[in-house]
Amino acid sequence: MLNADTLRTAWLRTGRGRRAVTRTSALAAVTALTATTSVLALPPTAARADDSGQCTFPSKKYSGRPWALQRVNLDELWAQSTGKNVQVAVIDTGVDIKNSQLTHAVDASKGKNYLPPKNAKGEKIDRGNAQGTTDTVGHGTRVAGIIAARAVKGTGFVGLAPDATIIPIKQNDAEGDGTANTLALAIRHAVAEGADVINISQDTANAVEPAASLQEAVDYALGRQVVVVASAGNDGLGGNVKITYPASYKGVLSVAASDRNNERASFSQSNEFVGVAAPGVDMISTVPGGGHCSDNGTSFSAPYVAGVAALLKSKYPKWTAREIVAQIEQTAERSVSGRDRLVGWGVVDPVKALTDVDPAHPVETPKAEEGVTRAEAPSVAPLHFGETSDERNTRLATYVVVGGLVVVAGLGGAAVAIRDTRRRRRGVGGEA
Repeated sequence: MLNADTLRTAWLRTGRGRRAVTRTSALAAVTALTATTSVLALPPTAARADDSGQCTFPSKKYSGRPWALQRVNLDELWAQSTGKNVQVAVIDTGVDIKNSQLTHAVDASKGKNYLPPKNAKGEKIDRGNAQGTTDTVGHGTRVAGIIAARAVKGTGFVGLAPDATIIPIKQNDAEGDGTANTLALAIRHAVAEGADVINISQDTANAVEPAASLQEAVDYALGRQVVVVASAGNDGLGGNVKITYPASYKGVLSVAASDRNNERASFSQSNEFVGVAAPGVDMISTVPGGGHCSDNGTSFSAPYVAGVAALLKSKYPKWTAREIVAQIEQTAERSVSGRDRLVGWGVVDPVKALTDVDPAHPVETPKAEEGVTRAEAPSVAPLHFGETSDERNTRLATYVVVGGLVVVAGLGGAAVAIRDTRRRRRGVGGEA
């Protein structure tokens, strides 16, 4: 299983006013890349669906509304945009389309599997299908759900951009068999297939700059006005600072993780390249086969921001990648006037990003704002997948108390009725 720090997000787009890119030429560029040995890290997951800490595939359905969605007025948000006509490439461990919330969200015809047939030891890898629509790990399926899961009965979980389309690109697994080269190939494939957004929730295993092919692929996407979003990393405990790739590349929107108090999650990587933060604790999302699990990490913060970018791209299709990134950063909830190394420009505010807009003059570079105070933490219900033992005991105790009061009230009422009946009888006997 994977930890959220693993995968990154990049957004790719072609269109009017941009350098023309044909599918043939883009795919030709993909095949021209040479192999590298830069390994991409996929840390152990923190996924859980119950008190035992286990997440099975499929899993039970989460019936409530996750806290990360409770902090957003979804009706107000979706009145602005639902992500229609926008494609988001999820470069990850695959996206399982057997989950009903993703079946109609994924365009399998544009998917691709870049996982090598054998690992570094020469052992054969279970690659899955060629379209990237299988996911034995569950990481990519979670990422895709946060972006564009469709609404279904029985759960309050839904993607932030529920009309966006996911392009599934399988490029890694639990053993970290993906490389910087396969990630570069995946990015170029996403561009070739017309993706507007690419989500990359992974990074290189060590703080060593990978081969040039990865940055060249990122620059290739950015040059075609594709928004690239990436997870900042989960090595932030104890104030640890590390440069991660591709999150630290210029032009990439690097996303840290925030908690329920709108503060940096303790594990979230901090550095000057962090652009914004987004919810990354107790993140409910879809899992292979159906149902939901909870997980922690910047891997799930990145798609939260990728979903907001998809909403903006849908509403303002002519905006450049730089303008979309700047709008998200400028409207984030801040505790300081400018940018800091913990949460960048602040915690993303989806509604403000869509409503605090000057369409005629979109922001190109975020700026400091004096007088900004810490955003009030959202008031949300505690997260759990079912009734806890304490809640069950409280409920049963309540039933006993209420039942006792009902019995007492009933006996009291009966006593009053008997007394009144006796009085009436005495009255009738006296008159006779």
